[in-house]
This record gives sequence, C-alpha cells and structure tokens, in this order.
Amino acid sequence: MSQNNLPLFSETFGCSPDLLAQAPGRLEVLGNHTDYNEGYVLSTAVNCTTQISFRKIEGETCKVSSPFMNDGIREFKLSKIAEPAEGKDWTNYIRGTVVALQERGYEIGAFEALVTSNVPLSAGMSSSASLEMTLVTGLDELYSLGLTNKEKALVGQACENNYIGANTGLMDQLTSLSGQEGQLVISEYRDITVNHTPLPTELALVVLNSHVAHDLSLEYNERREQCENAVATLQKFKPEIKALRDVDLDFLLSHKNDLAENDFKRALHVVGENARVHQAQEFLKNADYAAFGQLLFESHQSSMDNFENSCPELDSLIEIAKASPLCLGARLSGGGFGGISIHLVKNNDSKQYAKETALAYKEKSGKEIQTIICQAAQGALTKKI
Repeated sequence: MSQNNLPLFSETFGCSPDLLAQAPGRLEVLGNHTDYNEGYVLSTAVNCTTQISFRKIEGETCKVSSPFMNDGIREFKLSKIAEPAEGKDWTNYIRGTVVALQERGYEIGAFEALVTSNVPLSAGMSSSASLEMTLVTGLDELYSLGLTNKEKALVGQACENNYIGANTGLMDQLTSLSGQEGQLVISEYRDITVNHTPLPTELALVVLNSHVAHDLSLEYNERREQCENAVATLQKFKPEIKALRDVDLDFLLSHKNDLAENDFKRALHVVGENARVHQAQEFLKNADYAAFGQLLFESHQSSMDNFENSCPELDSLIEIAKASPLCLGARLSGGGFGGISIHLVKNNDSKQYAKETALAYKEKSGKEIQTIICQAAQGALTKKI
C-alpha cells in the first residue's frame, strides 16, 4: 500500500496517522452509460489507487492536504459545508462525501487527512470515485459507521449528483469497492447487485491515455436527459418500461420514428451495450477471446455513431488498434469525450503492443500518450497504523 503516504502525513501534520485507506480506480470494459439506465456493466478495479491517511482530532475543523495540489493544508468546518467551495475545488469531493454522510444521519468528527493518488486525473479511470470511496471507507472504519458497499457507493453518488453537479450512476463507486484480484466485476443497477468472473490470465488490458481532459458535467447530464426522454416516449407504447434496461432492440427499432433523433441514438447505444455485456460473459466462458474483443470494437463504433461521446484522438487510437494484429479489441472507456481507451491483447503481447501503439500514435498525431498495462485488482480496504 505504499505511495509514501504515511511519511507525507507525518511531514505535513507533525504526527502519525491512525489509519490508512485506499480504493482503486476502475476500467469500464463494457456497459457504457448503462448504470443510470438500470442496466448492466462489465468492469474491473485496477492497480492504480488513491490513498488517504487519517487522524481524529478535536473540534469541528477538518484539515486535508495533497502534495499533488500544491495548495497546502486546506481547512473546513463540519457545520459550514452545506454548499460547495467556489470553482472546481478538489476538496469539494471530500466536503460532498462528508455532507452525504451527514445527511444520512452519521456523525463524523473532525479529522486530518493526507491524500495521494496514482489514478490518472480526468482520464476515464474514475479518479473522483476512487477518492470518494477511499474517503468513505476510511471514515467508515474511523468512526465505526457499519456501512455496506451499497451504502458507501450511494454516498459517493450523492456527492457527485448533489454536490458536484454530475448526474452519474453507481458503477464507478461500486467497482472501486467490489474489485477482486484477477476478477472482472459484473454489476447491475436496478437491484444493485455484484458478481465476478475471472479475467483470463492470458489476457491483458492496455490503457492508452489520450490526455484529452474531460469535464463530464454538461455532456453527461445532457446524455442522461436524452435517455430519460426516450424512456418517457417508449412508455406510451409499453407502460411497464421503467428504464432502458427494459427495452430490447426490436422494440426500440419499431418505434424509431416515434423518438426524437438524438433520443433514439442514445437509447440504441445503451440497449446495445446491455446486450454486449451479456454476450461478453458467454464469450469469456467459452474462451472465445476474438469474439469478446470484437464486442469492444462494436462498442466504440456505437459511441462514435450513437452516443457521440468519443473524440478524434480516441477514434485515432481505435483505428491504430484495428490495424494491429496484436489487438483483439479496443474502445473508449468511461464517460468519454476524452480520457482513455482500453485495448484487449494477449498478456504476452502487452508490452510490445503498448510500445508500438504509442509510437504509431506519435507518428500520426505528433503527440505523446501514456500507456498503462492494467491488472484486475483488490477493491477498497483499510489498514490501522
């Protein structure tokens, strides 16, 4: 669990912490924008984490610091955080998570916290959920709250929805909490259940970071509204529909002319993604990795054509992937509009593929990209000091 976090805490606050918590980032493998449509997701927690060391202190003033932000020790009073700090203040994710706990009746005392992370920011690996789940997991242990994973995930979602202003689903938080080493996470978002299936050891996921930073609030909220519009229209023909999860492709196509063009396209993407999650499980079970990889290419094409949440840099990376004999499949991962693409390859080919693709992208665009070979990792945990 080392990111030099504990020595940094002592250096910053002049004492030792009580507890160290960590939670990973995640990769969305398939199931793009399906969680808030009560659908299905195939994802994995990854070996990039946020860590927070904590110490209980007297009074009501919390003190938080991160060496990556270069803004010293930030303070806030527990009784004066009902409204977020102005601007895109990173501590709003901490304030908002605490507020969500307070609104649920949990008593949180003052604390000192030192935050470190190696999850790429604004890249589609959910650095924000990693931070929220590290925080709530640590506070749960520090104050003996007794929270379930579902409750922790809902706290993080409340922070995103009500405090940050991004109408996200639960997948990021739930994957960060539920990850298991060597396992993919299969989750669904009506009853909020989690299962696991092995990530075959002969496969690897190579992450290519386009370095196109994304702020999802506006686009995410717009896409969510369009999905909800589609549901409202389709309910007129089939009242039992509660979410796009309840819509199959034939029914959707039969009502194409009843839907606004963009509402139809967004629904087509989500319905297709739910189907691809189910197909992926069968292909993995049968070790049909070529067919599994093809689903990733299909998913990205749908993001380009239907959900319109890709960007030229990501499209270029997927074209490079299609031209490589080493790549089984690739797609954007996460909210989109920038960030990362994930590339499915044989484990033995992962280093060569990462190097070749980075070179090909530089030749094509003149730009450098970050490559990460990801492993399916353990979810959130704590360690008493």
